[in-house]
Amino acid sequence: MIGQHRAQHAHWLNLRFLYQLERLLERLIAFFRANVVMTVALCAALVTSIAVPVDAMYLGYFDVKTLACLFCVLAVVCALKNIRFFYILAGRIVRLCRNARMSVLALVYITFIGSMLIANDMALLTFLPLGFFVLSSTGKEKYMAFTFIMQNIAANLGGMLTPFGNPQNLYLYTKFSIPTMEFMQIMALPFAVSIALITLCCLIFVKAEPLEVQEEEVQLPVKRTVLYLLLFALSIAIVFRGVPYWLGLVVIPLVLFFADRDALSAVDYPLLLTFVFFFIFAGNMARIEPVRALFSWLMERSTLLFSVLSCQVISNVPSAILLSQFTGNYAELLVGVNIGGAGTLIASLASLITFRQYTSHNPGKTGHYVKLFSAFNFGFLFLLTGIMMLGGMM
Repeated sequence: MIGQHRAQHAHWLNLRFLYQLERLLERLIAFFRANVVMTVALCAALVTSIAVPVDAMYLGYFDVKTLACLFCVLAVVCALKNIRFFYILAGRIVRLCRNARMSVLALVYITFIGSMLIANDMALLTFLPLGFFVLSSTGKEKYMAFTFIMQNIAANLGGMLTPFGNPQNLYLYTKFSIPTMEFMQIMALPFAVSIALITLCCLIFVKAEPLEVQEEEVQLPVKRTVLYLLLFALSIAIVFRGVPYWLGLVVIPLVLFFADRDALSAVDYPLLLTFVFFFIFAGNMARIEPVRALFSWLMERSTLLFSVLSCQVISNVPSAILLSQFTGNYAELLVGVNIGGAGTLIASLASLITFRQYTSHNPGKTGHYVKLFSAFNFGFLFLLTGIMMLGGMM
C-alpha cells in the first residue's frame, strides 16, 4: 500500500510539473508573439553568433548610455501616464475644438508633439484611445481609419526633431555624439515638410462638421504631477548630456520605487531587449568581412536611399543600429531612418501598435485600413524622400 501511494504521489507530481511546464511554454510563446520585433532581434543575434562566436569584443557592442537614457525616459513617461497626465491635457485641448476637422487636427497635432516628448510608440498608446473616444462618442466613426493613420504618421515623423523623439534618434545622437543644434538643423526640413503634409491631408479629407465632446471631470494629483515633471526634466537633461546618465539610473528608479512601482513594471522592457539583441546582431555583422564590404559599398552609393529601403524590410530601429556600423554619414542616415518609418506596416514598431489598436475596435475593416494606410504612408514616403534628395542630401 505504501509503495502504491508513493507511486500515485510521484505520478501526481509529474502531472503537476508537466502542467506547469505547459503553462510556462504558453506564456513564453504569447510573450514572443506579442513582441515580434524583439523575437526577430533575438533570432538575428543567435544566428550571427554562430558566424562570430562570443568573445571579449561583444562587450564593446552595447551602447550603455542609450539604454540608460531610454529606460529613464520610458519610466517617467509611464508614471505620467498612470496619473493620466497626457490624456487629460490632450482631452482639454480637443474640447476647445468645435468641429470634426479641428478636432482631428488637434488629435494629430497632439500625437505629433507628444512623440517629440514621450517617444512615438508611447504617444500612440496614449492618444489613440483618445481619438477613438472622441470620434465614437460624437458619431464620427467614418473618420476613424483616417485619424488613426494620420496619428500614426504624426507619431513616426513628429519625433524626428528631437534626440529622444524616436528610439533610433536617441541611439544615433549618442553613438555619433551629434551636437544638439546640428541634430535639429539636419531634421528641420523633413520636419517642416511633414507638418505641412499632415495639415494639408487633414484639411482636405475631414469636413468642418459640428461636433461636441463630452466633458470628463478628472483632476490631476498636484504633488505627483510636479514630482514626475521634475523627473521628466531630469531624464531630458540626461539625454542632452547635461547630467551624467548614471545619476538618472540611481535617482529615477529610486524615486519611482516609492512613488509609483507600477511605472517601473510598465516600462517597455522588450524594447530595451530589442536594442540589446540588435546591438549583438549589428556588432557581429560588422565583423563579417563580406557583409561589411557589401554594406559599406551600398552606403557609399546612397546612405539616405539605402537606409529608407532598409526600414521597409527590417524596421527603423534595427536599420539605425545596423547601418551605423558601415557609415559615418550620420546626417543622411538620421534622415533616412526617420522618414523611412513611413511606408510598410513593419517600417516602424509604432505602425504595428496603430494597426492592433484599430483592428481591435474595427475587426471587420482590416483590408480597408491596410489599403488606406499604404496609400497615405507610401505617399508621404515618396514625397519626403524625393524632397530630401532634391534638397541636396544626396
